[in-house]
Amino acid sequence: MERASQQSKEILDTQNTKKVFNLHLHLHCHKHNSIRYKMDNDERKIKLISKEGDDYEVPAAVAKMSELVKNMMEDDDEDAEIPLPNVKATVLKKVIEFCTHHITEPMNEIEKPLKSSIMAEVVQTWYAEFVNVEQVILFELILAANYMDIKPLLDLTCATVASMIKGQTPEEIRRIFNISNDFSPEEEAQVREENKWCEEAY
Repeated sequence: MERASQQSKEILDTQNTKKVFNLHLHLHCHKHNSIRYKMDNDERKIKLISKEGDDYEVPAAVAKMSELVKNMMEDDDEDAEIPLPNVKATVLKKVIEFCTHHITEPMNEIEKPLKSSIMAEVVQTWYAEFVNVEQVILFELILAANYMDIKPLLDLTCATVASMIKGQTPEEIRRIFNISNDFSPEEEAQVREENKWCEEAY
């Protein structure tokens, strides 16, 4: 009788443990889903202010592509205005274009080292065409992506520059980027010799 009572107690303890576990799991999942729902359904509009003072209203999801902007946003701020004094209006429009598209079609992970110097073989067509711009815009996009902390955009723009110099000689790189050579032939030979390991590594 006593043994049967002990077994019943153990079964009851096990059942109670399961109930507590299931309740804890339910609460955890509910909390997680609530947070995810809140993040996925943030319908606020955020104003991004360019260097010139132009403002661009974008959905919160687009704005949050930038870690800088995301950290500056308040959870309960309905009319957030985020100043971006280091980003020109023309560049900010391109940044917004990138982030908006990335929401619907995330960019493929860029393999390193680059498998090709043709960007259309590295990322989707839209992204390859997006960075088919003048050098000055490309480098301003790099600076904006770095300042705003938008990793996919920084990866894309830096990969584009890397694709431009892939397989090129120093002379060809100088010509591509219009860089003057301040080294004498002797100094250049010395630098090449000292950095020969770098050329062999890539």
